[in-house]
Amino acid sequence: MENAEAPDRGMAPLEAVASDEEAGLRTDRFLAGRHADLSRSRVKAMIEEGLVWRDDRPARSPAEPVRAGSRFEIRMKPPVAADPRPEAIPFPILHEDDDLIVLDKPAGLVVHPAPGNEEGTLVNALLAHCGDSLPGIGGEKRPGIVHRLDKDTSGLMVVAKTEASLARLSADFAARDIDRLYLAICWGVPGASGTIEGAIGRDPRDRKRMAVVARGGKPALTRFQRLRVAGTAASLLACKLATGRTHQIRVHLATDGHPLVGDPVYLRRIPAAARGLPDLMRATALDFPRQALHAARLGFHHPRTGRHLLFETMPPADFQLLHEAVFTEAMPPDILRNAAFP
Repeated sequence: MENAEAPDRGMAPLEAVASDEEAGLRTDRFLAGRHADLSRSRVKAMIEEGLVWRDDRPARSPAEPVRAGSRFEIRMKPPVAADPRPEAIPFPILHEDDDLIVLDKPAGLVVHPAPGNEEGTLVNALLAHCGDSLPGIGGEKRPGIVHRLDKDTSGLMVVAKTEASLARLSADFAARDIDRLYLAICWGVPGASGTIEGAIGRDPRDRKRMAVVARGGKPALTRFQRLRVAGTAASLLACKLATGRTHQIRVHLATDGHPLVGDPVYLRRIPAAARGLPDLMRATALDFPRQALHAARLGFHHPRTGRHLLFETMPPADFQLLHEAVFTEAMPPDILRNAAFP
């Protein structure tokens, strides 16, 4: 340690002096508590990189107890550019502050770059929108994706702009302390309300699909309420997630015998319920090019202020035209008021 290189004094370090009350805390816990924009895991990584100094020497361990009066310095590296490149792709923003963005994701927009979709994603759009105002997460200038929507599912998402916001929102999602409600148009007529429960994992017969499985899946629970019906052919549902598994609503409804209209993965044949629609309506529903699913409500506590935020959006034009064709009337703007869950 004697020959360790001192931190670059040209960069303003984050400083903290431990009080008597903080003596005995782990170093990583103490520093994360003092600097709200740094998660404990990030502090631990910075200690291991040699970026945290204690009394003019590199901190030895994230678990080392703090002594009263010890002076700490965190040498912050400028965030490096993330691999995805910024792209000017418009998307509706409902709320934005220094900590997060709430947006209405259009159908057809992939959330995160992946093989086959390296460009033109929501992450690319967020990088362009935020520019230099994005402080960086995990040492990279990138947005914090708290949760995802499938490419062809439209609706509300919250994205973290800081590491602290990402950690807090992710914890709230894991604790199910988030209000998420979806509108869905499915084939057939489920009960007036109900609960679908079943662990979800990879379909053992088709690894590109998810399925309700007896072993190896993750617990999943979906509540639903029927808002309107088109004879025996189709229903408009409000679905509330108690968990957030991949394709959860799509898998649960398909397993229950009521797959989503337009679902390219879980609707593989013309459903018998389609016979209950007149020819033109049936053709409109069968030709709908994506799953009829929209994330219509999102409520959560602001990660910094604790204030409860609630957002609602109506489905996009294609969903509303489908609704009008199947149910022979326009979707009322107060449709969500009819969705009351305990």
